[in-house]
Amino acid sequence: MNRRYLTFLFLFLFTTFIEAAEIPFSKGVNLTGWLQTSSVRQIQFTKYTKQDFINIKELGCDVVRLPINLHAMTNGAPDYTLDDLFYFFIDPIADWAEELEICLILDNHSFNPDISTDPAIEDILIPVWKQMASHFKNRSSYILYEVLNEPHDISDDTWNTIQQNVINAIRSIDTKHTIVIGGAGWNSYHNLTAMPVYSDSNLIYTFHFYEPFLFTHQGADWTSPSLGPFSAVPFPFDAGLMPDLPQVLAGTWVASAFNDYNVTGTVASVQQQLDIAVAFKNERDVPLYCGEFGVYRINSDNDQRVNWYGVVSDYLTSHGIGWTIWDYQGGFGLFEKGTNEFFDYDLNIAMVEALELNSPPQYEFTNNPDSAGFTIYDDYIAPGIQEASQSSGITDFYDQNNIYAGDFCIHWSGASQYNNIGFAFKPVKDLSYLAANDFALDMMVRGDSDSAGFDVRFVDSKTSDANDHPWRMNKHIDNSYGPWDNTWRHIRIPFSDFNEQGSWDSTWYPAQGDFDWSQIAYFQIVAENQALNNIHFWFDNIKIVNQNSPLSINDLEKVNDTFVLRQNYPNPFNALTKFEYIVKGLGNKPQQINLTIYNILGQKVTTLVDRKQSAGTYQVNFNAGDLSSGIYYYKLIVKDHYAQTKKMILLK
Repeated sequence: MNRRYLTFLFLFLFTTFIEAAEIPFSKGVNLTGWLQTSSVRQIQFTKYTKQDFINIKELGCDVVRLPINLHAMTNGAPDYTLDDLFYFFIDPIADWAEELEICLILDNHSFNPDISTDPAIEDILIPVWKQMASHFKNRSSYILYEVLNEPHDISDDTWNTIQQNVINAIRSIDTKHTIVIGGAGWNSYHNLTAMPVYSDSNLIYTFHFYEPFLFTHQGADWTSPSLGPFSAVPFPFDAGLMPDLPQVLAGTWVASAFNDYNVTGTVASVQQQLDIAVAFKNERDVPLYCGEFGVYRINSDNDQRVNWYGVVSDYLTSHGIGWTIWDYQGGFGLFEKGTNEFFDYDLNIAMVEALELNSPPQYEFTNNPDSAGFTIYDDYIAPGIQEASQSSGITDFYDQNNIYAGDFCIHWSGASQYNNIGFAFKPVKDLSYLAANDFALDMMVRGDSDSAGFDVRFVDSKTSDANDHPWRMNKHIDNSYGPWDNTWRHIRIPFSDFNEQGSWDSTWYPAQGDFDWSQIAYFQIVAENQALNNIHFWFDNIKIVNQNSPLSINDLEKVNDTFVLRQNYPNPFNALTKFEYIVKGLGNKPQQINLTIYNILGQKVTTLVDRKQSAGTYQVNFNAGDLSSGIYYYKLIVKDHYAQTKKMILLK
């Protein structure tokens, strides 16, 4: 065997050895608080969009870990069948990742830190992951499966057996996709070596890292005892910068951690802890990935926080360990605290640089007045608006029962008095221009109880002024806009028709003329005057529009109380023609009708009708003796409800 062949064989084996321990991504983020809801119908799908994935890739990230409360996406025991609505949401997310060539880890984040992992959890894990494998098996390799986030208070042996059975269940359906697995003990790096040598060669091992805990979780009020009183803990340890131990924590484990911080709060200590994971990776020759690490920003000094991220991410990267920080936005996120967390304005650039990500240019945000209408809800809550409802009973943003248009509408029932469907504007909206320029709230409503009603209201933001309160601007909606007979009704309320109501701010404050259209924090639909016991309302296409804009023809075809404009007869015509239109009843209220003729340039020729008319069929004769031959148009407008234009031809 010659030397050249031996050299080639050595390089081949060495390359194979290295590749065996590599992972298909290097760095990324967790997209938290999105699919971690307690039911699929509570997901606000537009919290993140494809643009967020584009932004994340622009940072230089090649992986997104997507925490999903997967078990809550099912119909429960005994079958744990995943809801079709969940697939409706998850599929476009997978599409975005594949199109942008970003790895997407589908993290089963069915996890409650206060509840121990049930040894019978396999009864849920296996059917859920079989369904996921069946659904995604033909997807690209950019999709990865993570069995379960942070199993805890369960023995290593029990968890390892369960995890092996889940791997086997997935592989009975899908032999292609990589599976991410972790140890018991909260996915601790200490539990890595307790895992067996799994025979499956398409696995990535994971662990989480939040050491030293006193530093990374200072200000966290969910720990026991609470670390809320702690702030400004430095990293690395600096005796001159250390805060005092809060007296309330004396005698607790926190006091012990505080006393040991001169040892645990050093760069060397952090690296020594990470070496436990590094040794596992090297000894097992397996790909390893840190799925979570981070520092809670609320009470931490930014410079100290950035120091820690730099130390941890550098050490992970230098040892070939991929990572996703916890999280992207939120308390551990990449954005400056106290901001709107906008990608172009609010990134914590020092932290971005410490993580060796790309630093996009940042700009100063100006909250300019809205100068055009916008959507609040149309199948989904619009991006930039957050669901902020306070309501008992049913508040379903994805109802598919007799929808108005698209895929979904909002269904509301069983609300107690004063409950609301809430939409929070982020940032606050400046509607001052729209309020002064003939804009209106426009929505489609369906109800089933003619005696019922609700309010719509805008709420301004509370300032730091002790005399200021979240003032309300209200309008009551009753069956005069209906009747509520299970048919869709078009409702348009000019801003000028809203009335200042007052403010609830721990106690009631009467209106005093301080409502501010330039600082709108919420739009709400409110059970102001009555509870909605056994009363149902549905809402769709909630928008802000110019109050003079007509409904589109597409919308008009969907409204059960729409009007009809027929083609003139005869057409073409010589001098005489006839128009016919039908006025339908809206709660037996007469409607303002306008029928006008225009020339081809859009100039008004004459108005044939401009008055209120009750429900009925109407005919209007027209003599065009004074007009020249050509094309003309006639338009029927029913204020706030209908507008349609048709063409006619005059031949002389």
